[in-house]
Amino acid sequence: MRALVQRVSEARVRVAGEVVGEVGRGLLVLVGVGHEDDEQRALALAKKVSHLRIFEDEAGKMNLSTLDVGGALLVVSQFTLYGDCARGRRPSFVEAGRPERAEPLFERFVEAVRAEGLRCETGRFRTHMEVELINDGPVTLWLEL
Repeated sequence: MRALVQRVSEARVRVAGEVVGEVGRGLLVLVGVGHEDDEQRALALAKKVSHLRIFEDEAGKMNLSTLDVGGALLVVSQFTLYGDCARGRRPSFVEAGRPERAEPLFERFVEAVRAEGLRCETGRFRTHMEVELINDGPVTLWLEL
């Protein structure tokens, strides 16, 4: 699984003009599922994201997690994280997991984040979404398990 994690002061996702998920201080997490991914990877990635220390402490060091600062997550499915642009100018998505396999793993990731004690909002799987964010820092990290 892959995740693009952005520390945000706010983020929201819209589907057909309707806000379906919104958070204040926290993380926007774009999640992609590949062919080889399984429940174990979904759980491990959820734990890593939930405890990722990317918020500053009183000394200005990235030493606090989203849990520590009382933040929330906005998690959005994003199969394009598996886009391969190595050849040509059009991305290939052959490494992305099929939707019928990817959606349950995405949902398992969300459940695991919530089980860690975080408020977690989501977009809608397999829909066209518009994502807005204010990246705080900016801080953006790529995670892959």
